[in-house]
Amino acid sequence: MSTFVVSNHENCRMEINKLEPTSVWGNFSKLNAVPRPSKKEEEVIAFMLEFGSKLGLETFSDEAGNVIIRKPATEGMEGKKMITLQSHLDMVHQKNADTEFDFNTQGIEMFVEGDWVKAKGTTLGADNGMGVAAIMSLLESNYIPHPPLEALFTIDEETGMTGAFALKEGVLKGEILLNLDTEEDDEIDIGCAGGIDVTA
Repeated sequence: MSTFVVSNHENCRMEINKLEPTSVWGNFSKLNAVPRPSKKEEEVIAFMLEFGSKLGLETFSDEAGNVIIRKPATEGMEGKKMITLQSHLDMVHQKNADTEFDFNTQGIEMFVEGDWVKAKGTTLGADNGMGVAAIMSLLESNYIPHPPLEALFTIDEETGMTGAFALKEGVLKGEILLNLDTEEDDEIDIGCAGGIDVTA
C-alpha cells in the first residue's frame, strides 16, 4: 500500500472509537484515515483489498476498481440466498475556503461535538463511509448470523457512477442487493443502485 498522511489526531480517534456501535464507528475511523476522493480511489481500493484478505475472505477487484468481498454463511444458513450489500468508496471532497487540506494525501480529521461527529473544515465522508463501515463490521463479525454475503464496494459514485456502470455481467453472485446509501434516518428506500435525472 502506498504511503499517505494520516492527519486524524489520536485523541480524536479514541473519542470516535468509543461511540456505539463501536465496530461501525471504529471501521469508519479507519476508513476516514485513508484518502478517497472521487476518481482517485487507489489508496482506498488497496485498503479494502487488504481488509478482506486479512479476514481470509474471497477478495478481489474488477477492471474498474470495484472491490468485491464474499463471506460464507454462518452455520444453519447455508441454504439461504446470497445477499449483496453495496456501498461506494469515494467521497465528496469539499473543504472550507480557509481550510488547508489535501484530499489526495490526508485523512479526514474527525471530532465529536455534543451529539454530532464532525470534520475539521472538510466534508465528513459519511456518504457513503457509514455504509462501507457497516458492511465492514458485518464481514468481520464472528457472532451475527447471516446468509452467504457478497460486499460490493463501487468507486466514483459521486462524479458519474463509473464504477457501477463498468460492473460486468456475471461478476456478482448475490440474488438480492441491498444498497446502503440513503439520506433519511427513519426510512427504508426500495429502489436501485443507480439514478436518473429528469427535467420536465
